Parts: sequence; structure tokens; C-alpha cells
Amino acid sequence: MTDDRDLAGTEADGVSRFPLGRRAVVTSGLISGFTLATARVEAQATHTDAAGIVAGETTIASGRDHLPAYYARPDGRGPFPTILVIEEIFGVHEYIKDVCRRLAHAGYAAVAPELYARIADLSKMTDAKAIIRDVILKAPDAQMLADLDAAARWSADVNHGDGGRLGVTGFCRGGRDTWLYAAHNPRLRAAVAWYGPIGGPRSPIQPRTASDMATKLNCPLLGLYGGQDKSIDIAEVQAAARHARRAGRIVEIVVYPDAPHGFHADYRPSYRAADARDGWQRMLDWFRRYGVS
Repeated sequence: MTDDRDLAGTEADGVSRFPLGRRAVVTSGLISGFTLATARVEAQATHTDAAGIVAGETTIASGRDHLPAYYARPDGRGPFPTILVIEEIFGVHEYIKDVCRRLAHAGYAAVAPELYARIADLSKMTDAKAIIRDVILKAPDAQMLADLDAAARWSADVNHGDGGRLGVTGFCRGGRDTWLYAAHNPRLRAAVAWYGPIGGPRSPIQPRTASDMATKLNCPLLGLYGGQDKSIDIAEVQAAARHARRAGRIVEIVVYPDAPHGFHADYRPSYRAADARDGWQRMLDWFRRYGVS
């Protein structure tokens, strides 16, 4: 159990900011605003307010480190069903924070840890290719899985979360990590992957692809993909889903024919409002259907 005295902070308008933990990592906090690694921020970017919820920044102990994280939950004692939110390659910036607030308004205790904090400060990086080369491909999957386990424990201990009602969702690289985490944590009830890569290179620190783990899923998984996504082979995604179903797993893949990669990312030109709304509702329905809420 985390000592609440270590997390004591101030709250204003439902937004909390807690001091950093005793052990520092590379990043001293989360990105303020949107990532610098996209060309521009679109006018349609959603801002969800904190009225009726509690939201803010904190740190989460994972091993010997404290990782920056963002959380949001309904205002009340709970316990609330918990959703782990896995970032894109761009870090826990305003878009991911807003996703957490949206989930809180839907009744969930959401938490998004900054999984790459040990490697680099994503708030200062502007080149997406450099982020992939120098950060993403250098992040061990075992550490990512352990950090998500730590976030789930933190939510149950501190964020009024219900550890027995646990779900996960992730975007882009976080979608890929959603597949892996669903194969890792037997306590998960449901998972939703947004355009997560299925294949990709293997390495000693990233030894398995999402496709490799499809037959080992511990919970029902919903995959939301764009038919115009140039970075993901939809046929490969469907093949992974078939392998999973033959192994007795529950996997549903929804493909939006005209959507590109990142169609839920409302701060980018890739955003497709109708598909994003439909995917969001399907996600909430999936969590309800399989007992997260």
C-alpha cells in the first residue's frame, strides 16, 4: 500500500498535482500540452474538463524507479473499475491525458504511466523517427509489462480503483502493447487495441510480436483498425485474430474502411470523427460486456 502522505498534494477544480517520488528517473514530469513530434495540432482537438472528476499528475513506484503518470477518476470513494491507458510513441501528452478524463467521466479510474521515462524525455523530442529508433525500440517489453502491473497496483491502492475489474486500452504502439499485456496479466477482464501493430522486428529485449502472443490472450480483445492504415497489414491482423479464435480466445477486429492510422487522435490530421466516436462506443460496450464495469 502506498503511503498517502507521500502523495499529498493540492486540488483545485478537481485537478491534483503530486510531488515527485524520492527516486528520480530521466523525465521529471509529463508533457505539458501536446507533443512536439507532430507537425501541428488540429483545431478539433478535444478538451474534456475535470468537472465531477478528480484528475492530475502523480508518480508510480515500479521497481526502484518512480514513473510520471496521469490519472483521472470519478469524484467519490469508489472503488471504480480500472482502465490502464497505454500511450502512443509520443508520450503522455494532452491527448492521452484527455482520454483518461473521458474514461473518468464514463465511470472508470484511468491511469497512464509514462513508460519511456527511463530512456528519454519525450517532451523535448520533435522527430518521430528518432523517437522510434532511440526510444521505442530500446524499451524492454518485460519492463513495460512490469510498469503496467505497477500502475494497476497503484490504481487499486491509491486511485480508488477496483483491482478485480481491470481493463486496458492503448493507441498506436500502445495498441501493440495492449495485445502483449492481455497475454501477460491473467487478472485482465478485457482489452481494446487501437490500430496496434501486429508484426514488426524482434530483438532480445522485444522478443515477441503481438501476433506471436495472440493465442495466449487472457481476456477478450477488441481491435480497432483503419482500412487505409499504411503502417499495418490488416490481413496480418485478421490472421492473428483467426489464430487466437482457433485457440479458444475471444477476439473481434473492426476495420473502418476509409480510416488511416491514428484515426482516434483528434489533435492530428488523421482524425476521423465518426470512426473515432464509433470506436469509443464499441470500447465502452466491450468493457461492459466482459465485466470491467
